[in-house]
Amino acid sequence: MKLWLKRITILLGVLVLLLIIVAGWYLSRAIPIGTGYVAKYLCSSTFISGRDPVSVFEEDIKPVNPLAKVIKWQINKEEKSVVARSLLFFRSKAIYRPGCGCTLLVGSNEDLGEQQFYKSAFEAPAPVTDSNTAPLREDGVIADTRAAGFDREKLVKAVDAAFMEPSLDNPRKTRAVLVVKDGQFVAEKYAPGFDRTMRLPGWSMTKSVTNTLVGILVKKGLLDIHAPAHVPEWQQNDDPRREITLDQLLRMSSGLQFEEVYDPLYDATDMLYGAADFAAFAAAKPLEAAPDEKWYYSSGTANIVARIVRQEAEKLYAHYYDFIRQELFYKIGMTSAIIEPDMSGTFVGSSYCFATPREWARFGQFYLNDGVWNGERILPEGWVKYSTTPTAKAPMGEYGAFFWLNAGMPDNPKKRLWPDAPREAYAAQGYQEQMVIVVPSEKLVLVRFGATSDRSTWSKNDFIKSVLAALE
Repeated sequence: MKLWLKRITILLGVLVLLLIIVAGWYLSRAIPIGTGYVAKYLCSSTFISGRDPVSVFEEDIKPVNPLAKVIKWQINKEEKSVVARSLLFFRSKAIYRPGCGCTLLVGSNEDLGEQQFYKSAFEAPAPVTDSNTAPLREDGVIADTRAAGFDREKLVKAVDAAFMEPSLDNPRKTRAVLVVKDGQFVAEKYAPGFDRTMRLPGWSMTKSVTNTLVGILVKKGLLDIHAPAHVPEWQQNDDPRREITLDQLLRMSSGLQFEEVYDPLYDATDMLYGAADFAAFAAAKPLEAAPDEKWYYSSGTANIVARIVRQEAEKLYAHYYDFIRQELFYKIGMTSAIIEPDMSGTFVGSSYCFATPREWARFGQFYLNDGVWNGERILPEGWVKYSTTPTAKAPMGEYGAFFWLNAGMPDNPKKRLWPDAPREAYAAQGYQEQMVIVVPSEKLVLVRFGATSDRSTWSKNDFIKSVLAALE
């Protein structure tokens, strides 16, 4: 063999070997993310939402999880667990416990993880009930829309349009739409297989729930949002992170490094599907900017705040889950809501709250009522205004304190998230276009749930615009 050919052969062999090593390393990181997502999503959908796992896998998981084709899963209904496997070597397991939902088990000591949660199993939430609503007709709109200030034909059209599929290749998969005016349900419609009693995942709408729990603790005098946040990892004298305030965390302006990207090898997925303690994972990140110098949306930040809530709530209740229920959920009628914990036992304040669409509507109405319910002030005066005041560094005035806003650019208010909605509109919103939108000037709350894989196929602006156009 000629010397040059021999050298090329050796070089090609080395390159192939390197490619195999890199591919193996990538798969060793990526596949556990894929199996973890399958196990956790199927567990919650099956045991909290009561959905058929086969349809969940086909309709919800496959479109967003490219590794789903090489993942097999099995549900143990007696044990209430889900195991997902891939390529012989990779296995993830999620378990369900009454009252706190599902948790993905992370780490080698799986038995210990199960024992910890079975020991601290919480009282199950109350059954789904909601009788204090106007009777709705089959088309999803109350009979007397004029009394509510709506043109019936336009409202029916707006609701129906939310369920239309402009493209079968990129479907919207709207599952629920609700319209609340002056505290009364005006319209309510569900896709086949979904109904008003089904708990649905809020994903990042959970951040707004976390904000609310902070507000309750502020009212009780246990938290000061302008004081440095108590985060154990930051307490060394020379650690610049110890000056980060709770306000800066709530406004996503802490300056902490975090990659809010939902692909393998990024912080968001490594935290949700590879970490046992989500708050510790996020708190370990260094500063990439001085506090208040940069705005960057971060689920890791929300989980740091969730751990702070837990620490303070445990001063009031033997188990902090009782704080969440007694001080928020039960008071505003979210009696069947569930918020799931990570392996450390801290609720996942970024992503894992489940509630019925009507309960999510109650949450929006609670904010429309300025944090008052049945005459009781639950949030401190001024908290809703604080939460919906734009963060200085948010470029389009689009973010407050764990809420999305429609304020627009300071020098060009017309350039805003939803141009056809009033500037004072704000929203809790989540992955796949879940949303609770509040329009204070119209005393209006809009709720939409879906599994929209391609988020460009759904327009919040068009939805809000069509409902507003139905107002007479």
